[in-house]
Amino acid sequence: MKLILQDRSPFSTSHRRKVKFILVAVLFWFTVIVVRLLELQVLEHKKLKAEVLEQSQDLITVLPTRGTIFDRNGKILARSLPAASVFFSPVKGENLDQQLQSIHRLKNLLDLKDQEVRKIVGSIEKRKRFTWVKRKISLELAEKVRSLKLPGIYLLEENKRFYPQGQLAAHVLGGVNVDDFGLAGVEYYYNSLLRGEEGQQLIMKDARKREFFIETIKETRPGQDLYLTIDSTIQYIAEKELQRAVEKHQASWGTIIISLPQTGEVLAMASYPSYDPNHFPPPENIMPNRAIQHTYEPGSTVKMVTAAAARELAGIDWNTYYDCSQGYLVFGGTMVRDHVRMGVLSFPRVFIHSSNVGTIKIAERVGAENIYRMFRSFRFGEKTGIDLPGEEAGILHPLEKWRKSSLRVAIGYEISVTPIQILRTLNVFASGGYLVRPRVRLEQPSPLSGIINAALEPPAGSQPVLSPETVRSLIDLVLQPAVEAGTGREAGLPGYPMAGKTGTAQKYDPELRAYSRKNHVASFAGFVPADQPLVSMVVVIDEPRGQFHYGGQVAAPVFREVARKVLLYLNQPPKKLPEGLILARKEASTAGVTD
Repeated sequence: MKLILQDRSPFSTSHRRKVKFILVAVLFWFTVIVVRLLELQVLEHKKLKAEVLEQSQDLITVLPTRGTIFDRNGKILARSLPAASVFFSPVKGENLDQQLQSIHRLKNLLDLKDQEVRKIVGSIEKRKRFTWVKRKISLELAEKVRSLKLPGIYLLEENKRFYPQGQLAAHVLGGVNVDDFGLAGVEYYYNSLLRGEEGQQLIMKDARKREFFIETIKETRPGQDLYLTIDSTIQYIAEKELQRAVEKHQASWGTIIISLPQTGEVLAMASYPSYDPNHFPPPENIMPNRAIQHTYEPGSTVKMVTAAAARELAGIDWNTYYDCSQGYLVFGGTMVRDHVRMGVLSFPRVFIHSSNVGTIKIAERVGAENIYRMFRSFRFGEKTGIDLPGEEAGILHPLEKWRKSSLRVAIGYEISVTPIQILRTLNVFASGGYLVRPRVRLEQPSPLSGIINAALEPPAGSQPVLSPETVRSLIDLVLQPAVEAGTGREAGLPGYPMAGKTGTAQKYDPELRAYSRKNHVASFAGFVPADQPLVSMVVVIDEPRGQFHYGGQVAAPVFREVARKVLLYLNQPPKKLPEGLILARKEASTAGVTD
């Protein structure tokens, strides 16, 4: 028989209890950890990942390099240059006062206005992770900011729009906002082409939110380049002569448009006052492109359309005469006056000397329906379709709404037009009878030197409006004599056959509910040479307040000076020199020149 002894010492019992406790505790904590890991990595994974990313990185939209804009010769009109933008992202552990110190230290260096500082501070106080401090600063200034090593201040590479020619063609180019989005001109009209595609960058930070590195998530795609029909030299000539005329005559504003009449390509489009697109946007009163956005009653420049209706639709003979000796005419309860009494005038001389009385008598014979029909065929009351934003359509009332006095459309009243519409009308005569859509974009560079002597044809789809016979006879018997011996004498250049038509319109005063005797719109539309048109041009000067106010006194001399310089630039010599020509021509007196 064996005796089995059992160890019942207190030590062994206590040891076993401790082991069990430790095992239970380990098992418990293991279970807690597993449950917590499941909770963190499965149940709350998305939420916690987002919080971590929010604390350690910023996702920034990167703007693409905007396409370059060239003139027709390849001269740069607008481009994007490297720049830097300053932004603030808070550093962990810094209180609000410490964060704001960085902003206040940058105020003078970045020339921050009080309003800008208040906006930045407000964003920081709201605990936003990203706040712009200053956009598009120079690289030199960016280096000064970087050298300060301010906590929370970072720099991001961007591009800034730059217009190397300053004010040149400002209203054609338009301008962009701080995000390089076009807001006016071709910058707006062709924004989708010029802008390209945005990219994204990820700014990673360490635990204290100090910049660690920048990773590109999506590459930008640069915008496409754009070539314009504008010739920088011709644009410069137009702008300088326009500014001189507006200031000389103390006018409210002025505009000049120059084109290739056969193709509708705009060589120059100037408005004054103007602005520098490097400082966009300009004041509201300067912002509009008046060449396409301002409507006015054109006066006598549309008499060329009335003359076309008389010949094309009514068949009025050139040898028909009209008694204009009374100097005024009452019809439909309104009075129409001539600037001077003219006696008995033949059909061509009515338009050469711009007789309102004679034109109304011709219009009455043509009939309201035919007058309306011809103006509609020239597409008055419709946009020209030029590739620029904000174009106005003007007004041509439907025939059923015409009153007896509405026949004044024939002399340029009770109708509103834009300068570009007058140029398009003029180009019908200069192109041989076609209605050509004006445009400012070229598919590729096209210097004038290569096409100036080419036989240009209207673009495909251009609509014929007048027969070539009517066009040629109106140029020879009306438009050219109007410059040689009529109201447009001050537009003439010795040795160059020119064709054109003056216009002077009284402006309607809504307060007086009548036409003003002191406020006028003076204009001239013409092309040169008359026999083989090379360039066409319209000049509009609003409210000249000097000694003169007629189109023949104010706008025609501008046409002459611009045409002279443009022809010189294009190496176009006079076709013939008049006998006894004095080359050092003195400024001719404009006394007695009228509409």
